Amino acid sequence: MKIATSPRARTRRVVMLAFPDAQIIDITGPLEVFGRAARWMSDERGWRVPAYGVEIVASKAGPFATSSGLRLIADRAIANVRGPLDTILVAGGVGTAAALRDRALIEWLRGSLRRTRRLCSVCTGAFLLAEAGLLDGLSATTHWRQCARLAAQYPAVSVETDPIFVRAGKIFTSAGVTAGIDLALALLEDDHGREVALAVARELVMFLRRPGGQSQFSVQLRTQQADREPIRDLQRWIADHPGADLSVEAIARRAAMSPRNFARVFVREVGMTPGEFVENLRVEAARRRLEESADGVDSIASECGFGTRESMRRAFIRTLHVPPSAYRSRFHQKLSA
Repeated sequence: MKIATSPRARTRRVVMLAFPDAQIIDITGPLEVFGRAARWMSDERGWRVPAYGVEIVASKAGPFATSSGLRLIADRAIANVRGPLDTILVAGGVGTAAALRDRALIEWLRGSLRRTRRLCSVCTGAFLLAEAGLLDGLSATTHWRQCARLAAQYPAVSVETDPIFVRAGKIFTSAGVTAGIDLALALLEDDHGREVALAVARELVMFLRRPGGQSQFSVQLRTQQADREPIRDLQRWIADHPGADLSVEAIARRAAMSPRNFARVFVREVGMTPGEFVENLRVEAARRRLEESADGVDSIASECGFGTRESMRRAFIRTLHVPPSAYRSRFHQKLSA
């Protein structure tokens, strides 16, 4: 067993800023990542001090109700937070509207940038950072339902509607709810490497950490928009068989419909043509293989139904605005042996 020694073995202080009616997963999800990482570093790396210390702070110490009705406890009031902080996270939730009117909380946030290595928001916590003026001139994201409102309310912020999380210097903003876990895993990877982040993701029974540039929506999520069961069944089948013949004629036969009627029904149910849906799904299947495997681009193009490398490249540029090689360079998961 490796025993960590100074200066590596030090405790990083992680503080979550919360408020009444905050979203509970915004708070507990990221903190669980850091808490689980501290246990893993102790058990597997022999760290004699916790890798992370986590705490919840609020305008006042003590219990508060989250938006689900469950209660959490703030360890201390923001006025009593002393000393340097490694990472500050700001929760979101329906209570954000009231928190925006808490001028002491906003002023505390405004001054916190100087005393922390990283300042992060989860979901609509981005509104609190924006209200404090900390996102002016920067790119940021939030829950997809709130992106337009964030852009309208704070025009100095460049709002990105698609990514899971966005980094702008020492400030990080993440999309809604569970995206805070993805952000926490990314911060963990920055601190202690990919092996630790993947180990913690496995401990949390997460398939893998989603890269920050990944879309808030997968094609599989969009398939749930179909109301008719035959269309939903077909969409699930397509998702499992990206390399099959997915021409309109072929999938219309599987749905026992004429190609013309099938195309009309599909657009009405799904909001895109069958061809657009198939291309998006194949891009997503190829994207995951580029992230997770060492397979060649030609092999992935064939397996995912593109046929040729060039066809896949054109589809990636249309859909993700980058070629497959650039996507792999940025997001490939280099798993340790």
